[in-house]
Amino acid sequence: MLTSPAPADAVNQDRANGVPRPMTVPEFRAAKSRGMPLAMLTAYDCTMARILDAAGVDALLVGDSLGMVVQGETNSLGVTMDEMVYHARLVAHGAQRALVIADMPFMSYQVSPSQALENAGRLIKEARVHAVKVEGGQRSASAIAAIVAADIPVMGHIGLTPQSVHRLGGFRVQRDLDRLLEDARAIEKAGVFAMVVECVPAEIAQKITAAVHVPTIGIGAGAGCDGQVLVTHDILGLFEDLHPRFVKRYAELGQAIRSAASEYCAEVRERRFPGPEHAFR
Repeated sequence: MLTSPAPADAVNQDRANGVPRPMTVPEFRAAKSRGMPLAMLTAYDCTMARILDAAGVDALLVGDSLGMVVQGETNSLGVTMDEMVYHARLVAHGAQRALVIADMPFMSYQVSPSQALENAGRLIKEARVHAVKVEGGQRSASAIAAIVAADIPVMGHIGLTPQSVHRLGGFRVQRDLDRLLEDARAIEKAGVFAMVVECVPAEIAQKITAAVHVPTIGIGAGAGCDGQVLVTHDILGLFEDLHPRFVKRYAELGQAIRSAASEYCAEVRERRFPGPEHAFR
């Protein structure tokens, strides 16, 4: 019996042919049964989307985390639908292969399922993303079901849900296994194709992963999930306000940028830049 190649195999084959193969929602979901770990990062603009897409990420999340790492706020609650549509459109324009998923911002889906569907539709039509992400477990199941019924793919998000920061009393680890399992099963039943599991003990994340048939994407949830997501600004050393335990810094670009900008300023003030090689004749 013939089977479809695993996502990474297909990507490698197409890269060898010089043709990027887009990641689709069915392939993303099927990665769990194939035992293929999924790598997801955040992006908020076209340039970064192009870089990360070329690096081979499976999905780009246009997170409402832009409220913190782009807008400089202390949380994500102030991000609007118009802002999400704008940033998501930039990312979608820059991505060739990665699945592009946009966050539904605070109060864009909580009022009613019809409100949730309307705003999800905006992200699909105006921003041209492939899917949306909705925070919350049982409380968000009806909104998720309404969006899915319109053939809009939804990624769920349980555990620490940043939009609930005030109710939770801050960004705290979530340890209630029974509630987390109920949330996971509720949104799976509502139709999500995957779910983010944030800031839960690794043992609990493993139990959630075993209990559902869709991929779990961990962030601060250990290595037992079906994939991982991190904020790109965190792994590149571009965001200094928070240093989460679960983040690995793969580069210190903040320091490199400061050094480059400082050198530029010095050369301009000392009239060493521009030189003759930078002038038109």
